[in-house]
Amino acid sequence: MLTFLGFAMIATFLVLIMLKKMSPIAALVLIPALFCVFAGKGAHLGDYVIDGVGKLAPTAAMLMFAIVYFGVMIDVGLFDPIVKGILRFCKADPVRVVVGTAVLAAIVSLDGDGSTTFMITVSAMYPLYKRLGLSLVVMTGVAATANGVMNTLPWGGPTARAATALKLDAADIFVPMIPALAVGLLSVFVLAYVLGLRERRRVGTLVLPSGADEEPELITVGTGAATAAGDGTAVETTAGAGAGTAVPAAGSGAPGAGEDAGEEGFRGLDPQRATLRPRLYWFNAGLTVALLTAMIMELLPIPVLFLLGAALALTVNFPHMPDQKARIAAHADNVLNVAGMVFAAAVFTGVLSGTGMVKHMADWLVGAIPEGMGPHMALVTGLLSLPLTYFMSNDGFYFGVLPVLAEAGAAHGVSSLEIARASLVGQALHMSSPLVPAVYVLVGMAKVEFGDHTRFTVKWAALTCLVVLAAGMVFGII
Repeated sequence: MLTFLGFAMIATFLVLIMLKKMSPIAALVLIPALFCVFAGKGAHLGDYVIDGVGKLAPTAAMLMFAIVYFGVMIDVGLFDPIVKGILRFCKADPVRVVVGTAVLAAIVSLDGDGSTTFMITVSAMYPLYKRLGLSLVVMTGVAATANGVMNTLPWGGPTARAATALKLDAADIFVPMIPALAVGLLSVFVLAYVLGLRERRRVGTLVLPSGADEEPELITVGTGAATAAGDGTAVETTAGAGAGTAVPAAGSGAPGAGEDAGEEGFRGLDPQRATLRPRLYWFNAGLTVALLTAMIMELLPIPVLFLLGAALALTVNFPHMPDQKARIAAHADNVLNVAGMVFAAAVFTGVLSGTGMVKHMADWLVGAIPEGMGPHMALVTGLLSLPLTYFMSNDGFYFGVLPVLAEAGAAHGVSSLEIARASLVGQALHMSSPLVPAVYVLVGMAKVEFGDHTRFTVKWAALTCLVVLAAGMVFGII
């Protein structure tokens, strides 16, 4: 009964948010509360929620202060050179823009934190996507998938969890997986190239003017009148605009030539904004490097590091109290949206764990494995890692399910190392799970509906996972 209710709850949640019948926050709260009553455990709902909130509170704190920290760094101009470098590389060509998104997300993912990756990637790429009329779900999908592959780094979380759960060395798990993960990352770049070609066919060929700081402009367009973008933006050609010039379609909310952007960040990072602190550039760069280094070395808990970093960044860059208040207020929307989503997700995870649904679901899936598949438990683990890491937290999968799979594999002569390596396969899909707080940073900053992101990304992320699994088998790693 609990197995059925668990799957039904997850399916109901996904269907409602993808059809946009409920907001993610409302769905994360109301649907598990309803199913908790169906399970006959409504009297314990408060305990489950408090337990879930307690477990996710450090994550919420980390995200809150990370948003403030990186928001301040963006305000003071730390990432302006990155934005200019990306613009020069992309040259306003949709193919280069999408590939650049994948490359940037992969590079920034080296710090092992998805929230940081998404904040920097969206801050750099969002203005360009908006200016050129490119689909924002392409940006979120590519960034999430690239980060998912890189999330397997030993300090990223999954590898360390697998090593801890099975009492193995993290290096013995990760190092042999590098060739398969490299193929997976290459497949993300290929995917970005293909999606970029699709965007180029939709909006046309684009170039940057000769001035380095000038905005990109459209010089040729594809056929047809108005073309709908994946994020609801439309671009159309008009005779009055001159041959081969594209302008935003009426009603799209985008400003025409000579108009001011109606949406903050539409035109990118203003090189003349009052918050710039060029004299403090190297201080801010050093502070950020020190913060990320301390995070990788685990000198302090990540929430504490970002709390200290945000306080120090605000104090040094904006010593006057009104300026500090203004910067905090400027990022309050993102903080409230993300923190609210995390605490709403705590209801979902609390009910899943507290009622025992997640354990029954895992036991059912493991029990459904045919006896003849025993010698192929590594392959089975790789395949199961896709749905299980999507519907469960990494903690639930690696500490609850993986030991059971490893035990079943050992009975058929499959080593724990193979099982551990195979368990990393599903991370590209996991990073778009509704149970991953960082994904709400991504869709929130990109102003993309979570349902739209899910519909677009899941198929490509799952394909990337299968590529990693196939490469692991070809190389004899799995």
